[in-house]
Amino acid sequence: MSQRVTDEGVRKDMEEIRNGASSRKHGDTLSHIHRVESPPKQTLFKEIKYSVVETFFPDKPLHKFKDQSFFRVFVLALQSFLPIFEWGRDYNLKKFRGDFISGLTIASLCIPQDIAYAKLANLDPQYALYTSFVTPLVYAFMGSSRDIAIGPVAVVSLLLGTTLSDEISDIKSHEYLRLAFTATFFAGVIQMALGVLRLGFLIDFVSHAAVVGFMTGSSITIALQQLKGLLGIKNFTKKTDIVSVMRSVFSSAHHGWNWETIVIGLSFLVFLLVAKYIGKKNKKLFWVAAISPMISVIVSTFSVYITRADKKGVAIIKHVKKGVNSSSAGEIFFSGKYLGPGIRVGVIAGMVALTEAVAIGRTFAAMKDYPLDGNQEMMAMGAMNIVGSLTSCYVSTGGFSRTAVNNMAGCKTAVSNIVMSMVVLLTLLLITPLFEYTPNAVLASIIIAAVLGLVNIEAIILLWKIDKFDFVACMGALFGVVFINVEIGLLIAVIEKSGQDSEKGFSFLAYSIWTFHYYAGGYIIF
Repeated sequence: MSQRVTDEGVRKDMEEIRNGASSRKHGDTLSHIHRVESPPKQTLFKEIKYSVVETFFPDKPLHKFKDQSFFRVFVLALQSFLPIFEWGRDYNLKKFRGDFISGLTIASLCIPQDIAYAKLANLDPQYALYTSFVTPLVYAFMGSSRDIAIGPVAVVSLLLGTTLSDEISDIKSHEYLRLAFTATFFAGVIQMALGVLRLGFLIDFVSHAAVVGFMTGSSITIALQQLKGLLGIKNFTKKTDIVSVMRSVFSSAHHGWNWETIVIGLSFLVFLLVAKYIGKKNKKLFWVAAISPMISVIVSTFSVYITRADKKGVAIIKHVKKGVNSSSAGEIFFSGKYLGPGIRVGVIAGMVALTEAVAIGRTFAAMKDYPLDGNQEMMAMGAMNIVGSLTSCYVSTGGFSRTAVNNMAGCKTAVSNIVMSMVVLLTLLLITPLFEYTPNAVLASIIIAAVLGLVNIEAIILLWKIDKFDFVACMGALFGVVFINVEIGLLIAVIEKSGQDSEKGFSFLAYSIWTFHYYAGGYIIF
């Protein structure tokens, strides 16, 4: 009965609303029915304007300058461009203590890593040390992340080594070095441009699934490349695909392996992996894993020196140039036949470096619950690579391993990067000659131990369980890197992400055109 009365009441209320009434009471039932106005019709221009604002200026960057004095506008602009002037006001001795300890810790990790990563880029060791001296200083003033530790990383080093050697086969030539500086310069330019033009959303073209596949494939490729140093092979393929690498390894098994090198490499690899396991098992012992690369370098160098194992076929570094960076501003190609390749390699390396840094920065910012300005990060990365290219550095970014160590060591701000930079400077000025007898096998062990952490089997299994299409994108990137090369793996990752999103279909077309012209030998785009 009550249901019937209610239905009748609603019917009558609707009739009265049509006559201008707003509500009516029926017995114990009170109906409140309000007229909802339809939203005003938007013109095409307003819709485009709204989309542009939401895409490029969601944080309203100019809002804080409104109704401010000229001096206040200048201060706010300075703080926006150099965030250190904002958070630096609250800096104190307690924070410096944490930054000092973490800076020393990551320096002990980065120095041996840098020497090893330089080999991936086919450059002399000092250029990686130069990179860990200059670029962290620039980032400390401009970056918005408290945790990222800046320097050369394995994936970008390998990418540069493979792409640059495709252009100039003589990796010891001066032109090769100049091309590396050129690629670094244009990597910085593209990163800076993305930040200034607020185009950070372009990073979304590479999905999490694609990043997992690309990083896993790259780590496998890097580890396989280290078999040359680990086994003491002298004649080794320059290709990075697994088939070429394994063919090169087994073809030299009977005459090209050096047993002294194998003993040194495997011994220190086991030591590094055990130290890494201890640090992972007990977070308070993270420093064991952090200093293990430096211990490996010191012990192996001393052992080779006193036994003169280098006389028995154990390959050593031989020479690390002493002193600080020299200017390389006049070495960059701004014209000529290497300009196009320099731009192309720089854009690819810059995007990979930026993707890795943004992924790391967002992860640790979420863990510590502080804001991370993506566009500011891009400008900071761009500025440090531009400055680096002018001071004999190559492409730099935030590294997974050293950032994790920096966080666990108790860093508070980006000052830890400054401390690390000063330690590297002292190394360049005082102790680089001591690395002369460091065996290449130990550097190979350090790289293998570092990149194994990038193999994320759990994430791949989770992708299979959650989203089969993302799994396909992940495996496409992985197999592209492992069976072809790093460039193709990255290209597959981007194209597959673009194919998932119909609204961003233009990216698929753009990269398809890029691929065609690249393999056709014509650099129309670049």
